[in-house]
Amino acid sequence: MATRQVAVASSVGLHARPASLFTRAVQGHGIPVTIAKEGGNPVNATSLLMVMGLGVKHGETVELASDAEGAEAVLDELVAMLSRDLDAD
Repeated sequence: MATRQVAVASSVGLHARPASLFTRAVQGHGIPVTIAKEGGNPVNATSLLMVMGLGVKHGETVELASDAEGAEAVLDELVAMLSRDLDAD
């Protein structure tokens, strides 16, 4: 299983717009990806409600995971996305 950890750079964390942009990006890749706060249970990264329900704040670390073919490249792209302030885009 491929995993990545990243500190969320968006000033509001994964709420509203940043969470929506993130979940749409995951959906666009068409592979199963989970996201979890440190020490928390993973949730489906395509679900806006589940991602927002994590309550991830600015600077908190999340773990992305997938066991699908091509997951390494997809997770790298998603890490790069979460490393930016998505509210500033």
